[in-house]
Amino acid sequence: MADEVPLAETSDESGGKEPRLNKYFKTVIKMKVSDLHLKAGRPAMIRMKGDIRALTGGPLSAEFIHDGIFELLSEKQKQQYEEMGAVDFAYDVGPPGDADRFRVNAFQQRGKMSVAARRVDRSRFKFEDLHLPPVMADIAEFNQGMVLLAGITGSGKSTTIASMINYINERWPVHIVTVEDPIEYLFTDDKALINQREIGIDVPDFHSALKFLMREDPDVVLVGELRDIDTFSAAVHAAETGHLVFGTIHASSAAQTISRILDLFPESERRAIRQALEFNLQSVICQKLIPSVKEGVPIVPTVEIMIVNSAIRKLIREERDNEIINVIRASYASGMVDFTEHLRQLVETGYIDHETAYDSAPNPDELKMALKGIRQPVSGILG
Repeated sequence: MADEVPLAETSDESGGKEPRLNKYFKTVIKMKVSDLHLKAGRPAMIRMKGDIRALTGGPLSAEFIHDGIFELLSEKQKQQYEEMGAVDFAYDVGPPGDADRFRVNAFQQRGKMSVAARRVDRSRFKFEDLHLPPVMADIAEFNQGMVLLAGITGSGKSTTIASMINYINERWPVHIVTVEDPIEYLFTDDKALINQREIGIDVPDFHSALKFLMREDPDVVLVGELRDIDTFSAAVHAAETGHLVFGTIHASSAAQTISRILDLFPESERRAIRQALEFNLQSVICQKLIPSVKEGVPIVPTVEIMIVNSAIRKLIREERDNEIINVIRASYASGMVDFTEHLRQLVETGYIDHETAYDSAPNPDELKMALKGIRQPVSGILG
């Protein structure tokens, strides 16, 4: 374990009694790091530049962590933890209207509570602030259909979607409705009217929220994670009825995103789902975060961007998902990009070094050739 990091000095600005865990949350805010981890018998930990580092202050007791978290929970959330052994919730630190938000998961392990809390930045990010390709603006300007963000937990999907929502919010007088578990980014109305519904607080579950979604007259919809048949079916219905729908899914590529969606459904329904994707899917953005070597930029996203065109629709219809990557590689001029090409761009622009690029590449040999200016031939896309 690396050297300990000093616990930041904090004070209760309200003058009242402050929750005991706030000093740890405030340290994360002050140091501008991403994550806080609490485990009985260990010091509080933070994630700094990708590595887990201990804070000063010594080991925390199980009772301290349990009682500290229970100070922050509603009675319903306490009951959920006792029954399920885990609870997710959002927690704001700071004055209303200017608070920092954390997405918190408290979970039981070996009979004791542990905590993982991720800080969610309130900044209204622009695509260039996040070092995302300019084509993101074109994707945010679709007026209907589905835009999916794919990647593992912690890959920045929610931040990228938030930047797209903000792009829309700054430009058009539309109604945006989000359904989240929990709410991660708090949006402030600009040109748009934004309503955010949190599962467990504003509505009992995703099924109930999505059941009434179309009665709320939305133009743009954010459905947190497409996790089951109900959420995906509701998202497709919203897209089919003329809405722009954003959602996230755990997948590592555009082709795997198609497979993951189909896996939600029984075999007898998959032909209909393919047809729904063919006509309603607009874009899949696969993303992961990697360390940057550029000063002032600790991490940077590397992306694969698929924008659905006639060639991709044909491949989806004909169950030739493994050929989607060929269309992406043949379409760099239209803004599409695969991970190899984007890693090449990040190396060329000085955001990452060669070692990081090779470690992150789907095929290091292919990336090595791309860095030398040699591209893989693309042929037979629609054969």
